[in-house]
Amino acid sequence: MIVLTALALTFGLSSRDSTGHRQFSQTALTALLVLFVGVFPLAVIIGFIFVGQLGNTQFNFKQQSKHIFKYTNPFSLPVENMHGYKIALITGRIPTFTGLTGDDYLTDASATCTYDANHVPPVADCQCGFYAFKDLPSAKFELSLNPGTFLLDIDLYGIGFVYEGGYRAEQQVVKQLHVPKRCMRCKVLPTKVFVTTFKLGFSNDTWWQWAVRCKMCSSTFKAEDKLSILQMGAALNVNIETNKHYLDTK
Repeated sequence: MIVLTALALTFGLSSRDSTGHRQFSQTALTALLVLFVGVFPLAVIIGFIFVGQLGNTQFNFKQQSKHIFKYTNPFSLPVENMHGYKIALITGRIPTFTGLTGDDYLTDASATCTYDANHVPPVADCQCGFYAFKDLPSAKFELSLNPGTFLLDIDLYGIGFVYEGGYRAEQQVVKQLHVPKRCMRCKVLPTKVFVTTFKLGFSNDTWWQWAVRCKMCSSTFKAEDKLSILQMGAALNVNIETNKHYLDTK
């Protein structure tokens, strides 16, 4: 349709000579038709083939690189204190941490592999293990992209791998749960209480999700759907920090 439209406009806008015939020759029209119908699609196809081959080459390189582990002896891994940050939801009638991948974990937990039961995470050529950002700004950016999540201050233990964004390790301990100073709903009044709401997901997947609200925005919730800051800290067995101004949601 684009080619036909371009040819029609070119032919229609061409000038006429003194006899009233258009000066745009049939040869020129044929040349344009061959160019747009034959050469241009062929160039596009060649471009797609080139881009596809380049993508396959990069994919194969990454697949090969996954199996190249820098340290041949796992007992000679460098020792490093792995402290970082991550984000998580708080779900369930009995509150628990839930990662963005949907995996639940306790305050003090060891990783398990959902792909291979024989793995003791982390494994170099697998994705299993607990992840954390090294620096706070990266975690805060991820927090801004996922409304309803909370920032966790964590320590990682056991065998751990360092990657570009942070760590992937065997064990994890949540040191602190940070909550915004302002209500997650009105974004104005200070937070006072945790409340839970029933969420309906895909494939009949349902869960209870917790959020922090001010006194006004939590007034319609039933008593069994509320937990104070201290009660939530006891339920999760973690210290809750509420005076970090950089976590305000506006």
